Amino acid sequence: MRVERETVSDPTINEWVNAALEGDQDAFAELLYTFQDAVYNLCYRMLGERMEAEDAAQETFLRAYSNLQRYDPARPFKTWLLAIASNHAIDRIRKRRLTWLSIDQEEPGPGLSLSSDDPEPEDVMLTRERSREIQKLLDELSPDYRAAVVLRYWYDYSYTEIADMLDTTESAIKSRLFRARQLLAEKMSPQQAARMLSPLVEGI
Repeated sequence: MRVERETVSDPTINEWVNAALEGDQDAFAELLYTFQDAVYNLCYRMLGERMEAEDAAQETFLRAYSNLQRYDPARPFKTWLLAIASNHAIDRIRKRRLTWLSIDQEEPGPGLSLSSDDPEPEDVMLTRERSREIQKLLDELSPDYRAAVVLRYWYDYSYTEIADMLDTTESAIKSRLFRARQLLAEKMSPQQAARMLSPLVEGI
C-alpha cells in the first residue's frame, strides 16, 4: 500500500500553517486532522504496536507545534511532519529495554487497509494476515533500515527526500534499502517472498 502524498503548493495547507504560526489553534487542529492517519500509520509500521504508535503520533504533533516556526514553507508540510515522526520512532526503538514486541494481537490502525472498497470478510482476514506478516518482517529490521523501507515503499518518497528526512546521504539510503531487501529475503521462504517481498520492496 502506498500512502497518497500532499501537493507541495496546496494553498489550504499553507494557510493553516500561517494561521497556526499566529496562534490559531483551530488551524493547527485542521493540520492534525489532515495528517493524523499518515503519521499514525508511519509510527505503527515503525513501532509495530498500536498504543505505542498512538503515543508516538501524539508526541510528533506536539513537537511539530513546538517547532512550527522552524518549518520551511518551501518544503511539503507532510514531508516535514513525517521526518519528525520517523526520527522520533527511531529514538523510541533504540530506547526500548525489550528487544521484541509481540504484535500477534494487534491489528492495523486507521488507514492501513489495502483497498478503499468495502472488502468481503475473507478479504479482510487475508489483508490483516498479510499486514501482520509484513509487520513482523519490518520488526526484524534495524530502526534505520525500517524507516527507509517505510518512507520509500509506503510513502513513495525519493532517495533524496528520505536522506533529507533522516539526515543522511542518498547513497546511504540506497545502501540501507538494498541491505533491507537482502535481510527480508533471508527471513522468508520462496513462497513468502513471491507473495510479499515483490510488492513491498520492488525497485530497490
